[in-house]
Amino acid sequence: MGLFDKFKNIFNSKETKQEQEDILSYDKGLEKTRNVFVSKLNILNNKYKKVNEEYFEELEEILIMADIGVETVMNFIDKLKHRVKSENIVDSNDLMEIIVDEMFIIYINNEVLVNKINYTEVGPTVILFVGVNGAGKTTTIGKLAYKLVNDGKKVMMIAGDTFRAGAVEQIDILSKRVGCDIVYKDNSDASSVIFDGLTKAKEENYDVVLVDTAGRLQNKTNLMNELEKINKVIGKIIPNAPHETLLVIDATTGQNGISQAKSFKEITNITGIVLSKLDGTAKGGIVLAIKENVGIPVKFIGLGEKLEDLKVFDIEKYIYGLFKDLVGDNNGK
Repeated sequence: MGLFDKFKNIFNSKETKQEQEDILSYDKGLEKTRNVFVSKLNILNNKYKKVNEEYFEELEEILIMADIGVETVMNFIDKLKHRVKSENIVDSNDLMEIIVDEMFIIYINNEVLVNKINYTEVGPTVILFVGVNGAGKTTTIGKLAYKLVNDGKKVMMIAGDTFRAGAVEQIDILSKRVGCDIVYKDNSDASSVIFDGLTKAKEENYDVVLVDTAGRLQNKTNLMNELEKINKVIGKIIPNAPHETLLVIDATTGQNGISQAKSFKEITNITGIVLSKLDGTAKGGIVLAIKENVGIPVKFIGLGEKLEDLKVFDIEKYIYGLFKDLVGDNNGK
């Protein structure tokens, strides 16, 4: 059974309540992308009943406009052409199933994808957040803290962004909303704040520590030196930490997000990506482009402004959210 058929059967009343809620979140969060993307595919299929070179040229343009990325799209089109030839596909409607399958294959790429947090068995799990200013880093920390607190974890936030005006106040407000502790210091550098926070977290048996950092990328050398210093401080207090370094990217920035991912990958060891504001863009194909171009898995996506709108990334739910209207499913309507 291909994914196309699977989507017709898997998202039904047999799913748990949480699964149903997550599916609806993907459905709603990817609505902007789906409305543009699927409507263009439908127009294309009505225009070309038979698959030909002109069809592929226009399909290529649609995929690029969805921000899947030029290189990714070129590889994708080549694979489609190969399957069309080998499977003797003529009708453009029959190609829809293959498009769904191949998008899944692009993301998986024969890898075992880990989208869960790498929790340590001993001591606090330290999650370091990096990203440019305005990407939604601090808000994402608040959303993840909310999720972890609801899971019964003892959570601490560390206000390591001592550079941006208002950053400490913002994370302090979020900590109160979420109901978790926070460590911050006025007029101190990030490493000093992080040292104090992790010392407390270790002594008082916290489960998870979420560390905010400054979002500067203009001067790579300064940022590299700062992150290197932060990583040394973290590793000195808690061996093998940070256990995760998550890069937060604003999905609405499109291809610029890929440039950010490449730059941060050069600077520090990124273990996963958080795509914020995915619900605010019609170019949700950025998920596929980032994985193809940078090789780092998307671990979380932001599908709204509420605290509960940060979701663990699931490739099947993502592709379902993109293609729901094509598979004839009425779930959530």
